[in-house]
Amino acid sequence: MTALDVSTLQMCALWTMLVPLVLAGMALMNVGFGRARGASHAMVASLTAVAVAALVYCFCGAAVQGFRPGASHAAILGGKPWNWLGGGPLLLSGLRRMDSGTGIAVLLQIFSVGIAALIPISTGADRWRLRGSCLSSALLAGFIFPLFAHWVWGGGWLAQLGSNYGLGHGFVDAGGAGTIQAVGGVSALAVAWLLGPRRGKYAQPAMPAAIPGHNIVYVLFGCAVMTPGWIALNCAGAVLWNGAMVTQAPWIAVNTVLAAAAASLATVAMTRVRFGKPDASLCANGWVGGLVASSAVCAFVGPVSAMVVGLVAGVLVTFAVELLELRLGVDDAGGAISVHAVCGLWGLFSLGTIAWATGGLEGAARVQDLRFGAGQSGQLLAQLMGIATLVGCILPLAYGLNWMLDRLLPQRVEVRGERLGMDLHELGAGAYPEFVLHSDEFSQR
Repeated sequence: MTALDVSTLQMCALWTMLVPLVLAGMALMNVGFGRARGASHAMVASLTAVAVAALVYCFCGAAVQGFRPGASHAAILGGKPWNWLGGGPLLLSGLRRMDSGTGIAVLLQIFSVGIAALIPISTGADRWRLRGSCLSSALLAGFIFPLFAHWVWGGGWLAQLGSNYGLGHGFVDAGGAGTIQAVGGVSALAVAWLLGPRRGKYAQPAMPAAIPGHNIVYVLFGCAVMTPGWIALNCAGAVLWNGAMVTQAPWIAVNTVLAAAAASLATVAMTRVRFGKPDASLCANGWVGGLVASSAVCAFVGPVSAMVVGLVAGVLVTFAVELLELRLGVDDAGGAISVHAVCGLWGLFSLGTIAWATGGLEGAARVQDLRFGAGQSGQLLAQLMGIATLVGCILPLAYGLNWMLDRLLPQRVEVRGERLGMDLHELGAGAYPEFVLHSDEFSQR
């Protein structure tokens, strides 16, 4: 992170203050995608996940991530330094002596790790214990997220691929499509594997049962709430982590909105063609999938390319949800794996393809002048190495840590608790005490 002038710091501070809108929108979506008898539990789990993530990140996660020009741990391989781990102090004790830009970056990362912690909540809906989600969030915030964030944003080895091997500008992730979204998405996949499907989901061998969310209005409203926060997240990330100028912010916002709009319309068209009518939940996931993909390319492409990225993201969401549920037997109640992992990886890949084909990424401070030029085609390889690291390293790491946690404290609620409902079983009261909630026939086994 380079030194910033006062006006740039002020804009970054303003953008960072808007990022909690993403947290609010995601919490609403987590509630809406679950059953009515687990609505309170979903919101409490969302709030506690953010709280635990913030505290654990400040205690040790920031030290693992490190902030340039702070200390770090590097190994010399082939005569070149490979930065593997941050060397910051615990409890942020030494960071207060650094410039104001570092303080803004720390606050942005606190919100970012909260976003990553919220992603698995909808995946584990109606069966994930509150203590399990809190402890899993602690693992994510204390080690998984900051480790990858150091490799990308803290001057780590992925960022050094350009200087060490001449692979473009190294692995680039302006708004966190990989560092926030894909990390949270692969963590959600690990949680889904460990928890297993909801009772009754695969009772019939031919076709899994449809378990719709209890309030799609919450889901759609969550999309609207998070959009301005997502624009702010992309703007702040592009400036703090990739040296973009404040004058780029309007075009970053344009690209973010266009990617989301194209993705949402793509899911409307796809579901209309395939199912006869548009699917509201998939349309909402398409919108968020476009936002996720935009986080990788928002500062490096023009509006037309942003629409193409979003269009593909919307198509990917539609097919990824079906593939995971029907073919692979992964019960993801909110579609978080498809939205955040799949679209996040697509965004990273598109940065090395679409941005290159349209002339992007040379001199990361100015969108208009981004060019690969001769000899810069290694950017695609750098992006592929980052994607391979997420799938081949971060996913097994998240699964392994959560597996050990599950052996110590089982994370899935017992059968009686799932049948009774997470609200009554975990919290002792329901979200809608004046209404009689319908029974779920498909779970009566």
